[in-house]
Amino acid sequence: MAAPSQPQQATYDAIVIGAGIQGSFAAYHLAQRHKDTLLLEQFILPHSRGSSHGQSRITRTAYPQLPYARMMPDSFRLWQRLEAEAGTSLYRRTGLVALGPAGHPELESCRRSLGADHLLDATTLAQRFPGLRLHAGDVAMWDGTGGVLFAERALRAVQDVFRRHGGTLRDGEKVLRIEPGAVLTVTTTAGVYRAPRLIIAAGAWTGALVAPLGLRLPLQPLRINVCYWREKEPGSPGAGRAGPCFMALGLSQAPRGVYGLPALEYPGLVKVCYHHGSPTDPEERDRVPPGTPRPDIALLSNFIRSYLPGLEPEPAVVETCLYTNTPDEDFILDRHPKFSNIVIGAGFSGHGFKLAPVVGKLLCELSLGEEPSHSTAPFAITRFPAVLRAPL
Repeated sequence: MAAPSQPQQATYDAIVIGAGIQGSFAAYHLAQRHKDTLLLEQFILPHSRGSSHGQSRITRTAYPQLPYARMMPDSFRLWQRLEAEAGTSLYRRTGLVALGPAGHPELESCRRSLGADHLLDATTLAQRFPGLRLHAGDVAMWDGTGGVLFAERALRAVQDVFRRHGGTLRDGEKVLRIEPGAVLTVTTTAGVYRAPRLIIAAGAWTGALVAPLGLRLPLQPLRINVCYWREKEPGSPGAGRAGPCFMALGLSQAPRGVYGLPALEYPGLVKVCYHHGSPTDPEERDRVPPGTPRPDIALLSNFIRSYLPGLEPEPAVVETCLYTNTPDEDFILDRHPKFSNIVIGAGFSGHGFKLAPVVGKLLCELSLGEEPSHSTAPFAITRFPAVLRAPL
């Protein structure tokens, strides 16, 4: 899929910038609607520079925030449709345990979405999942729909189906310039492309792409440590393959939350991560000076000693990923305030992968001038002050 040496010039019905999971699903939905669509990616695929690589992501029904809770049933349905189209499994149901202090607002919201019969007391939790330990004052809830999405497999699947529907995917092409107009022009390192509609879903690079279009979006890329912890007894129930996913909310020692997935990627290694990281430039994220403090690793070690006694309290493998956060950690899904044929999907804040099928559908609908199938009011650019400025 690497770009050929000859400059390309072509006109499409739509262009999507960014072939991560959000942009790929936007392109997929456009192609399903019989729009001749170009999907552009700056890196050679597959790559691990953004937010869509790796083997696993959590999915679940329980969501503290109502807009996402309302979107999740549609997301599950669309994931199942992609599985059928691609002829491959993209999801493994493990269930999910949500735990934290009794009465915490986020846990209470999850409880309302799941129902009282999903509560687990300490005895039941210990019997079903001995790898998880509750403490005095903590509660746990069970989401039977929770499980693991196979991330890289899902990304390949959605791109394969997109191409099968006539879409064009060009990787290794960095966007150099976007010229607005009734027909937009996108110039890359290998070609010049035109279309009446454009979707920008470029992850941590979105801010730099939209700045020349007069937008200063409050997007903060974060470098996230993705940590894997060795089971003391490999394959033990509740800590390994038979265990559930989990998320811990509202703990004083981990205010942004801790989440975990069973040992599916590396044999005997459980994925447990902190839902926050260090501000970074996406072009420089791998240049971390030796000896740089890693407070999130210390936080996770303490969490594991306290809540996951079946794991060694020092990480066996540490990888990196990018989040791109908004100040409120809610998505941006909106048209450009001045150029209505430019649609922006950004700021997925570390919880967008599970919702990508719906996000792609909403971006597609916005680009076609249709009424979105879910309200995008919570995701408007205008909720942030002073984002519009004169184009460069």
